[in-house]
Amino acid sequence: MSELPDAVRVREVGPRDGFQNEAEVIPTHEKVRLIDQLGRTGLKRIEVTSFVRRDVIPQLGDAAEVLRQIDVPDDVALSVLVPNERGLDHALVQRERFHELTVFLSASETHNRHNVNRSIAQSLEELERVLDRAGAEGLRREAVISTAFGCPYEGEVPAARVTEIAQVLVAAGADEIAFGDTTGMANPRMVEERFAIWRAALRGVELTAHFHNTRGLGLANVLASLHAGVDSFEASFGELGGCPVPAGATGNIATEELVSMLEEMGIATGVDLPALIVATGELSDVLDRPLGSHVLRAGPVDWGPPPDRPA
Repeated sequence: MSELPDAVRVREVGPRDGFQNEAEVIPTHEKVRLIDQLGRTGLKRIEVTSFVRRDVIPQLGDAAEVLRQIDVPDDVALSVLVPNERGLDHALVQRERFHELTVFLSASETHNRHNVNRSIAQSLEELERVLDRAGAEGLRREAVISTAFGCPYEGEVPAARVTEIAQVLVAAGADEIAFGDTTGMANPRMVEERFAIWRAALRGVELTAHFHNTRGLGLANVLASLHAGVDSFEASFGELGGCPVPAGATGNIATEELVSMLEEMGIATGVDLPALIVATGELSDVLDRPLGSHVLRAGPVDWGPPPDRPA
């Protein structure tokens, strides 16, 4: 068995990936309050919004207002996602309010056309320009490759194709590549095999795992990633977000469940789990519905008082 890391990095994506998938638009002041709360849990990276067309994703139509109102500790890196150069133009108006930029595309031609109405080649051509401009602004750059483990339309997505896309993005300036299990098609064996390939091909680049819990394998895939040498993960508080295909799919792995598992394994996250659970409970209240997170319902593991302390 491979050696596990002593610590990992966790990036919270709920305020973007989660909020955009809600049927109702969350009021701006509630978004800001929740993000501020997340920023005080020990999380060091939070994806807060996306600069997309308001008529396409009205849930994130207040991106500029959210960025202007957020008040998190100085050591918390805020990131925004942009789909294209127009989105970058809008984001750069708020340049002083965030630290990282995220771009995305799919490794499946069919999914990419469904998602952004472009071929992979067309997406890469524009994203190369976006990454170059973002680098000139001094922004850290992450590129997310969706459907990296399988596509709901095409089925298998060859690992070699994902590698080629990642290499183009790295050459264009991406500091980090995230591999997305967009519809929950990954399994632990596949995860371990693919990350071995990607780590060998992308040396010196931060590789991040982004799993969905569609079929209940999210944390199992995290464990496989750890054994493959991955120490960077994305998650969403309350298990928010996910992809609407297939029907009935759940969201991303819950941040509080990821943190709980890692800390119980002796792998440091730097996150205050009780504080994170409180934030997730506040989210449930704002949405006025129960969330899928088991840890939210059960709470942290209680081992009782230490042996050297009287009960």
